[in-house]
This record gives sequence, structure tokens and C-alpha cells, in this order.
Amino acid sequence: MDMLKVADAQTRLAELIDKALGGEDVVIAREDGKAVRLVPVEMYGVPRFGSARGLFTIAHDFDTPIDDFVRYER
Repeated sequence: MDMLKVADAQTRLAELIDKALGGEDVVIAREDGKAVRLVPVEMYGVPRFGSARGLFTIAHDFDTPIDDFVRYER
């Protein structure tokens, strides 16, 4: 397990990310004793524009004013 101070981690961030992605434990500690662990995050694909096409519809009157809100309009 690598335990580094924040200043050291700032200069070696790319290297530390590679270590964490490789399965190594990377811990970054502050002077006051508090620490964080650098861990990989699983990505679940890349969003694609238009991928929800046809999954929902918008009513033809979606922008019609609501009677309850008339008093709030200027």
C-alpha cells in the first residue's frame, strides 16, 4: 500500500492513477491525519445522443398554462 502526502500525490497523480487501476492500494494523507483511498470506478458504457428516442412522448399541450399558477404569473 502506498501512503503519500498530498503534496507528493499532486506531482505523481498520473502514476498513482495507473497504480490504482492496476489493483494497488493508494492512500493519500493530509497533515491532520485524515486520508483518502484512490480506487478505480467502473464505467457502464458511453451515453449516446438519441439513444432514448421513442421511449417517451410529450403531450401536445405540455406548455399550456396551469390554472393554479395564474396568480404567480406577471
